[in-house]
Amino acid sequence: MPSARGSSRTRRLKNEINVVPYIDVMLVLLVIFMVTAPMITPGLIELPSVGSASEVTAKPVEVEIAEDGAISLRVRDAGNGFQKINSENLVSEVKSRISADTPVVIAADGRVPYDQVMRVMDQLRSNGVTRLGLLVDQKSSTEPLKK
Repeated sequence: MPSARGSSRTRRLKNEINVVPYIDVMLVLLVIFMVTAPMITPGLIELPSVGSASEVTAKPVEVEIAEDGAISLRVRDAGNGFQKINSENLVSEVKSRISADTPVVIAADGRVPYDQVMRVMDQLRSNGVTRLGLLVDQKSSTEPLKK
């Protein structure tokens, strides 16, 4: 005969984790990522080939930015050397050496931060220098740069 208190069995606690709901969530997330991954297009950019840079016909004014940030200036003529100038005097020095059709090229060392080159370009462009470019080392081959 059963006891007066209830059933003869006593219930014990289970110390296990039910992982089935976690597996369901993981499979749903896997399906979502599998569906959305082909829709994401990676950002592709076309880098210009250094071998295809155009030749400058006029004698340009060169603004040189050294690795330490020092700025020098010269008009590309035979025998002309670079003259160091302050960045505050850059615009006035450049404007005094150019005419309407004189190009200005920026020759920056490869280890100069990109931000510093852009600041010099912006400084010149915002003060009316319209023919502005970057000086590159021309290669004989026209193969695109490898990424």
